[in-house]
Amino acid sequence: MTETTATGSKRPVILCVDDEPSILSALRRLFRAHGFAVVAAESGQAGLDLLETEPIDLVISDMRMPHMDGVVFLEHVRQRKPDILRLLLTGYADLASITGAINRGEIYRYIAKPWDDNDIILTVQDALDRTALLQEKRRLEALVTAQNEELKIVNASLEVKVQARTAELKQANVALHAANERLKANFLTSIKMFTGLIELRDNRLAGHSRRVADTARRLAHALALDNKQVQEIFVAGLLHAIGMVGFDDELLQTPVASMTPRQLEVFRKHPVRAEQLLMPLAELKTTVEIIAAQLERFDGSGYPLGSSGKHIALGARILAVARDYDSLQIGLLEPRLIGRQEAQDLIRQRSGHRYDPAVVTAFLDLSRDLAQDDLPVSTATTRSVSSRDMAVGMVLARDMTSPTGLLLLTAGHVLDDAVIRKISGFEHSIGSKLSATIWVGDPIADT
Repeated sequence: MTETTATGSKRPVILCVDDEPSILSALRRLFRAHGFAVVAAESGQAGLDLLETEPIDLVISDMRMPHMDGVVFLEHVRQRKPDILRLLLTGYADLASITGAINRGEIYRYIAKPWDDNDIILTVQDALDRTALLQEKRRLEALVTAQNEELKIVNASLEVKVQARTAELKQANVALHAANERLKANFLTSIKMFTGLIELRDNRLAGHSRRVADTARRLAHALALDNKQVQEIFVAGLLHAIGMVGFDDELLQTPVASMTPRQLEVFRKHPVRAEQLLMPLAELKTTVEIIAAQLERFDGSGYPLGSSGKHIALGARILAVARDYDSLQIGLLEPRLIGRQEAQDLIRQRSGHRYDPAVVTAFLDLSRDLAQDDLPVSTATTRSVSSRDMAVGMVLARDMTSPTGLLLLTAGHVLDDAVIRKISGFEHSIGSKLSATIWVGDPIADT
């Protein structure tokens, strides 16, 4: 699937499809400078022809093209080459088109024009890494299946050989489990990066989704929910604002208390939009139900169904408290910034009306921990390092973000020479110093 360079190494091949030659030239220069091979097509049909003759690893397509738009083209790519990941490049805030690309073309990610060079390179590399993991997972599964069949044949008469094969099988299962864990981490990273795209449109939103997700996770733990429920609520916190992707700038930047009736009507529909957008992802069914009910109120005066009390999913009741606690402090609900203590007092006052009293009680018990911006970790096991003090093998204890809240690396990432060089280069490009919180000793597992 890849080209061979003069030194014998393999280069991933990217197919770029756009009816604007200048866009294709810019993408070709960018990707070749980062070691990728690029083939280009100025129409969907030309792209499909190249797909049959070239060893393509990844497809990037424009949305708006004559004769065959990006949705139709990517749908054909999915049907012909389902294992090739697909990215959509669009300069239009068109929710219907993006939804079509997700539902019909099953795209991996969409990238807005104009793009940031660092972001698009990280996105492409993330997609290629995910493809490599899926291929390795299939290889390991095939290996496990083959070894199981072999064990059936030799089991009766070759006990020693059975033991040896069993040991190999266990090693393969360990490797398969590790691959699945990496896929899980990669999935969460993709979600965090997608929410970061929404947050870039309004400086107040920087880090908002991650803080809401962390607070919701702590509340779920405090209410003794199992690990699966905690994870579902955490992901709901990350994605709770996805339905706002189609909002215009004026609506996005208007506090809820200052919205006109027409703006409120549009705003209250964002959980339903999120439900429609995420519906194709069956594995997120419970998470989607939580997001869809986030504007319901405990007394039944909420939206969209007017559900009350325990008829509202517990995850949604938790998300409402976590979301409003952060929203009050950054000016999303009121036209002024509200301090932590006042925000806690407002949530206490609205217990039984807007919020579930049991969730509010758990929230107030956690208020001391919630005074911190990040997840609580032992200062004896973590430390902060600047980019020049970073070393190969260090493990991030927290997500690493840019000064504007853009996710750069996720907790658990192991630093290597290439990543450290990229961090230094990014510092130079933004003219600001970066730091990271790393583990000292064995990393603590994150839920």
